[in-house]
Amino acid sequence: MTYIPKESRYEQMTYNRCGKWGLKLPAVSLGLWHNFGGIDMFENGRAMLHRAFDLGITHFDLANNYGPPPGSAEENFGKILKQDFNAYRDELIISSKAGYLMWPGPYGEWGSRKYVLASLDQSLKRMGLDYVDIFYSHRPDPDTPLEETMMALDQAVRSGKALYAGISNYPADMTREASKILKELGTPCLIHQPRYSMFERWVENGLLDVLEDEGIGCIPFSPLAQGLLTNKYLDGIPKDSRATREVFLKKKDVDSAYSKIIKLNDIAVERGQSLAQMALAWILKDKRITSVLIGASSVQQIDDNVEMLKKQVFSNEELQQIETILKG
Repeated sequence: MTYIPKESRYEQMTYNRCGKWGLKLPAVSLGLWHNFGGIDMFENGRAMLHRAFDLGITHFDLANNYGPPPGSAEENFGKILKQDFNAYRDELIISSKAGYLMWPGPYGEWGSRKYVLASLDQSLKRMGLDYVDIFYSHRPDPDTPLEETMMALDQAVRSGKALYAGISNYPADMTREASKILKELGTPCLIHQPRYSMFERWVENGLLDVLEDEGIGCIPFSPLAQGLLTNKYLDGIPKDSRATREVFLKKKDVDSAYSKIIKLNDIAVERGQSLAQMALAWILKDKRITSVLIGASSVQQIDDNVEMLKKQVFSNEELQQIETILKG
């Protein structure tokens, strides 16, 4: 069946400028870290991409290692692009990253020029693209000079294989230095992708200030703390959850956060939201945040998350209550 996107797709979504730069991103972006790999149902992933675009989500975020197996999310995404989105490529922001292990030997991960640029070529081939809109260094490399990794990002942009350069998982001091290097090279850093949620707030201790100073956008990943900040764990740990499989989320994580989850959910209910909706809105309250990067396993989850846009304002009392719970 031919996919025809909704004509009204841009009417409800909010689009925020990425730092000081001209690119705007939807307030909610879709990440393909989970549920789009070779082990997942292809048609479910396809349906989620259709629904996301219908809701005005124009930004799809990938990385070379997304799957499993690694690379398969990009392969599946490439197939869906070819089937359904070819006519809409100029309406999409597609990103990928290089940094984690992809192939054997000393050139298969981290931040060397050889690895970063080879990985970009492989990602483009898997997705059937001439370029990505944003290309990230996925993590800092302790054994490679920062200049080398940033020079690779600069070359990616100058070659036309990426439109913008970004970094992910970089601490505040290294972010400032990376931004300085990229400015000098003539390819400014557009965006930073850190892990950030109510339960993981390290970005508030300097990184957000650096991003504001440098005019860099911010798109947090794992804003729902791998599912902790959803309704999933309100009644304990369900079967087949990540915590049960000890994948990315441990049982001890759920146990230690449980009382906070219950109290936060009470506030969300009073606000007329789900816990997940409130957690996303809480991140977006900071105007230094460009977009929140959600994951999803169903069309319904995408619908629920985007519904958050209808109620983003917090009262001072609500913010104080949330802060008391999180610090408790």
